[in-house]
Amino acid sequence: MPSFKIDVSTAVVFVATAPEPKLVNKKTGERAVDRETDAPLSTVGLLVSDEGDGNLYQVTVPETGLPEGLAPGMPVKVIGLKARDWENTFNGEKRHGIAFRAVALTTGA
Repeated sequence: MPSFKIDVSTAVVFVATAPEPKLVNKKTGERAVDRETDAPLSTVGLLVSDEGDGNLYQVTVPETGLPEGLAPGMPVKVIGLKARDWENTFNGEKRHGIAFRAVALTTGA
């Protein structure tokens, strides 16, 4: 499926929830990895505020793109943010949504 770039250059972005390992299978604990680099993936909650609107997004980021010590409330810059729609069927029920992925997060100026 195609993905779309998201411009957050004018947004203020804060960590809402600390990075957690992204799992392929919660029962087995199998960790999701980047298909191109084999880097383990994590999910970070980000509060993105732009032009008076604020939204919380769960963003998948390779562990190699996460700075040490990310904690809620920290301001960050998002590098290479993209969105992709998804759809699947689980137990006969169709589900769909939008997945957000970033190349990296950075702290500081």
